[in-house]
Amino acid sequence: MIERLHRHFLDVLRTELRRLNIEDINAVQALLLYNIGANEVVIRDLKDRGYYQGSNASYNIKALTECGYLMQERSTHDRRSVRLKLTDKGLNLCNSIRKLQDDLSGVLGGDEKTAAQLDTTLETMQRLERTWTDFVHYGRIRGL
Repeated sequence: MIERLHRHFLDVLRTELRRLNIEDINAVQALLLYNIGANEVVIRDLKDRGYYQGSNASYNIKALTECGYLMQERSTHDRRSVRLKLTDKGLNLCNSIRKLQDDLSGVLGGDEKTAAQLDTTLETMQRLERTWTDFVHYGRIRGL
């Protein structure tokens, strides 16, 4: 279910990119921009957060930089480290995606029952993530 929802969300992003007449990047790259947002991040942070694999992130970051959505800057303290920051073009796209998400969440309903269900879903997904992370780091978990 998680994988299907992720693929459907990428379809939603593809549709929005077409609506915005953005043809120079794909949905995965738009999601990468959204995950960076208004922050400055190091490539390693994106990988450590579990968003991207190393070579996948590097390829997409290069493409996004070439298309003018992203800036790369070497750290003054550690020349091996590269900081990423969105350009105005990247920030504008992120704002469009944020508005889309707000509109879609409005369709789900803004009542207390829906909010409580979404909170429960989020808590369940966070527990699932912790369980899987513990399993990967520490091996079999008692009770499995």
